[in-house]
Amino acid sequence: MKIYTSPDLPMVGNIKNILESYGIACTIQKQFSSGAIGDIPAIECWPELWIVDPNEFERAKEIVNEAMNPQNENLPTWNCPVCHEIIEGQFTACWKCGTENNF
Repeated sequence: MKIYTSPDLPMVGNIKNILESYGIACTIQKQFSSGAIGDIPAIECWPELWIVDPNEFERAKEIVNEAMNPQNENLPTWNCPVCHEIIEGQFTACWKCGTENNF
């Protein structure tokens, strides 16, 4: 069952790796179709990511949505309690001394 498609093969591979890290088996289809562009519409040649088990579709869809739209973009900055460096909100550890932020 197709879960994701993009003209960017590395992005399809990245999403595949993410899904597999959650134990969802998947395969990339049409990864060598770009040579047919012009004979058929380009969108028909895009690489596609298919999950093996259709029962995993809803779970895989949620994981793909989270990967494509991370919710950590608007997190507030924080000050490292050890070295007092100002750290952007999406990071959970200080880049300077390695101290983890305990939210």
